[in-house]
Amino acid sequence: MLNRVILMGRITQDLELKTTQSGVSVLSFTVAVDRSFVRQGEERQTDFIDCVAWRQTAEFINRYFGKGRMIAIEGSLQKRSYDDRSGNKRWVTEVVVDNASFTGEPKQQSGGDYQPSYQSRNENSYQRNDSPKKPAFEEPDQKPISIGDMSDFEDILSSDGVPF
Repeated sequence: MLNRVILMGRITQDLELKTTQSGVSVLSFTVAVDRSFVRQGEERQTDFIDCVAWRQTAEFINRYFGKGRMIAIEGSLQKRSYDDRSGNKRWVTEVVVDNASFTGEPKQQSGGDYQPSYQSRNENSYQRNDSPKKPAFEEPDQKPISIGDMSDFEDILSSDGVPF
């Protein structure tokens, strides 16, 4: 079976990273995605897709994206239910984000209220309790890998100097 969703659109609201009671980062947001077709004489329609990201993915999105910023996401579609404060059962369909990517849009846009999140956010805003943690997207501390004796290897070049 296959359950994969790939979307590219704009984030519709200011992001607010939350933390569960067990200390897991979670971020809920909505992405506005234009439909690929337009009926003659009508305006282009837009779908608003609810998304949720967890752990390092949530921290990454919160740090580098913001309201109005274009984002590409990949994940799976999930439908869940919950009881609201009145005791009524509610259903939610959302994309559980596995990967988020930049789209290559320019850093500054003319018009709109777009502000890149890396200029408008505190450097450590995604960390809870102001504890000194490394961001999840940094490489962990690693010792150099020894590759051993390279004398057994020989450069092989073709007659025109290209190694393939």
